Amino acid sequence: MEVAVTIVALLFVLFLVLGAYATVKVVGAAKRGVDRTITQARRTVEDHTLRAKSFAQPGPAGEIAQLRLKLRTSMRATQDTLLAGVTEDETLKESLSLFERLSAHGHELDGELKRMESEPDRATLAERLPSLRERAERLTHSADSLRWAARDRAHRFANDDLDSLSAQIDVESGALRHWTTPEPPPPAAPWPQAPATDPTTVHQTWPETPRPAADEPAPQAITPPADRPVYPWQKKPRPESTT
Repeated sequence: MEVAVTIVALLFVLFLVLGAYATVKVVGAAKRGVDRTITQARRTVEDHTLRAKSFAQPGPAGEIAQLRLKLRTSMRATQDTLLAGVTEDETLKESLSLFERLSAHGHELDGELKRMESEPDRATLAERLPSLRERAERLTHSADSLRWAARDRAHRFANDDLDSLSAQIDVESGALRHWTTPEPPPPAAPWPQAPATDPTTVHQTWPETPRPAADEPAPQAITPPADRPVYPWQKKPRPESTT
């Protein structure tokens, strides 16, 4: 009985732990979703504000807003491209690490440009604007290079896969259209005949019987035949008639 109670208590504690873990995961996912939504909304509002300033404010202030908008747009597009491509092509991990270093410089420049928006000294702002413009152009150019290289690589792989798929489809289409009756197999070749032999070249395998010479008597039998016996019931031969 005590064992059953212990098992039930352990199962209850296990269910509580699993429920708490699932609750934490759900709350964390919901919090990340909310944070992501807030960040995206704040980013959208800031981008619209910068776009409005670039058109509404002439001079250095409007140019600074335009530089920030261009820098942020390029960085964000490159980041989205690399994150989407690294899941299918692991070679983009190195490019992503390079972008992270580039992104650190981009955030530093964006913060500096944001501080310069509220600079009251217009002379100082006009003096520092060329160097800020050069840095923004270098960062934007590097980000664009990474983004277009990643896109070209993805397009190249897609074209290669499409070429291979098209070749396989052409082969399969040709095989499906080949409905002609196959030709019968050729007749079997006859057995080769034995080569004709020259009787003069045949070697005698059995010894020939020696022939006696002309002046030698014919060979006699080993035992000469005896006179045939005459029986009484045999008739005597009649003498030949002289008539």
